[in-house]
Amino acid sequence: MAFNFQIIQGGMGVGVSNWVLARAVAQRGQLGVVSGTGIATILARRLQQGDIGGHMARAAAAFPAQALVRRVWNCYYVAGGLAPGMSFKSNPVPTINFGRPLLELTILAAFIEVFLAKEGHSGPVGINLLEKVQTTTLPSLFGAMLANVNYVLMGAGIPRFIPGVLDALARGHTADLRVDVQNATAEDDYSSRFDPAAFWADNPDSAVPPPALQRPAFLAIVSSATLALTLARKSTGRVDGFIVEGPVAGGHNAPPRGPLQLSSGGEPIYGQRDIVDLQKIAEIGLPFYLAGGFSTPDQLSAARQLGAAGIQVGTAFAFCRESGIRNDLKNQVLQSALAGRAVVFTDPLASPTGFPFKVLQLPQSLSSADTYVHRTRRCDLGYLREIYRRHDGLVGYRCAAEPVDMYVNKGGLQSRTIGRKCLCNALFATVGLGQTDAAGVGEPPIVTAGDDVAQISRYLRPGSTSYSADDVLDFILAPSSPLIGAAQK
Repeated sequence: MAFNFQIIQGGMGVGVSNWVLARAVAQRGQLGVVSGTGIATILARRLQQGDIGGHMARAAAAFPAQALVRRVWNCYYVAGGLAPGMSFKSNPVPTINFGRPLLELTILAAFIEVFLAKEGHSGPVGINLLEKVQTTTLPSLFGAMLANVNYVLMGAGIPRFIPGVLDALARGHTADLRVDVQNATAEDDYSSRFDPAAFWADNPDSAVPPPALQRPAFLAIVSSATLALTLARKSTGRVDGFIVEGPVAGGHNAPPRGPLQLSSGGEPIYGQRDIVDLQKIAEIGLPFYLAGGFSTPDQLSAARQLGAAGIQVGTAFAFCRESGIRNDLKNQVLQSALAGRAVVFTDPLASPTGFPFKVLQLPQSLSSADTYVHRTRRCDLGYLREIYRRHDGLVGYRCAAEPVDMYVNKGGLQSRTIGRKCLCNALFATVGLGQTDAAGVGEPPIVTAGDDVAQISRYLRPGSTSYSADDVLDFILAPSSPLIGAAQK
C-alpha cells in the first residue's frame, strides 16, 4: 500500500480525535484518525444528548443492518437530549465475549465514526485502538471495516495478533484474539471471538450478501527497534508500517527500560536505553513515522532525513477547533500556553494500566490534588480494568482506580491504588460526555498533552483566539505560510 501522506493526526481518546477532526485532516490528503477507545459509550451518550446535528442518524442510515440500528436507537436515543443535571443511562461494561447489546452498540459506533470521517472526500482515514483495551477490539475493528477504514493504528502493548485478525475479518472468517489475563497458567486459553457469519445470521434484514470488506493497512505504534522487529517477524499477519513514539508524546507512554527511577519532581527518568535506534527501524524495510514533539516544518524535514515517511502530530490537533475537547478547556490551555504556564507532568501512578500517563496541570481537573481527593471512587465504565484469573479458574475484573476495598477484596494490592485516577470517567468529561451522579455532581475532567503543548500558540493566526486543523497543517507543510513568524513564540 502506498503511504502518500506525510502527517498522521494522532488518534487521541476518549473522543478527542473525533470524526470532525479526522475528516478535516483527511480532506487535506493527510491521515485523519478517529479514536476507537470507549467508542460504544461515545455513541450511547451522543444519542442521549439528542444526536445534535443529526450526524449519528445520517451515518446510521448507511449501516447494512437497520434492525440493529433501531435496537440501539430505542435503547439510547432521547429526543431533545437529557435535561441538564440528569445522569446518562449506562451501557454494559465490556468483558471477554460480552453480550449482544454491547456487541451491536460497539460495531455501530465504530461504523458511524469512520463513516462520518470519510464522508464527502477520498482522503485516508484510520482508527486508533489500544492493545491495553482488548475486550472491545474485535467488534470495533469489524464496525470500522464495514465503513471501509483505510488504516488501523495500535499501541499501548504488543499488538502481535491484530494483523491476523484483520486478515480473518476481511475474509469473513471468525476472528480470535488472545486476551491477556493476569495469573493465567500455561493451560489457560482466554480469547475474545467474533464470527461475522453469525453476526449476519442474527440480523436477517441485513444486506444480502454481506458487504465485502477490504483489509486495512496496519500501523503498529512502537517505542523500540526490538519491538518493531518482533512485530515485523512474529505477528500473525502483515505489518504495514510503524509509528515510533517517544516519551514526550501525550497520553500513555511506554515505561522506561530497566528499573523505574524517578526525578526529584516524581517523573520517570528516561535514559540512553530508551532512545530508539532508527537505523534498525529503517533496516526492517517498512515505512515509519516519528511521533512525540514533531510539529514544525523543520522537525518534519529532520524526520524525513532520518528515513521516516513523515510524522505523527497529536497535541497540536488536540486543541484545535475540530477536536472533541470541551471549548472551555481548550481556551484555558491556550491561555496557559500564551502565558508560558502550560505544564505537563508525566505521572507514573495516574493510569490504572501502570503505564506513565502525561497529565496537563489544570485547576478543577483531576490533576488538582484537592479535586482528586474529593472525587468518589467508582468504576462503572471498565475500559481499563485488568483481567485476572481467579482461584476457581474463572476470570475476574478489577481496576486500581475503583474503591480501594473492592480492589483489595479481588486480590489487588492496596499499594497499587495510591494515586490512581479514573481515566475512563475523567476523559469522557474532557469531551463533554461526563457522567453526573445521583447527587447532581459531575465528573471532573483530565487533560493529557505532550510536552509540546507549551508551543501550541504558534498555530494561532494574528488576532485569533483559536485555531483550526487547517492552521496546523498549513504551518507544518508550508514553510512559506504567513503563520510562520506571525504567532510563533
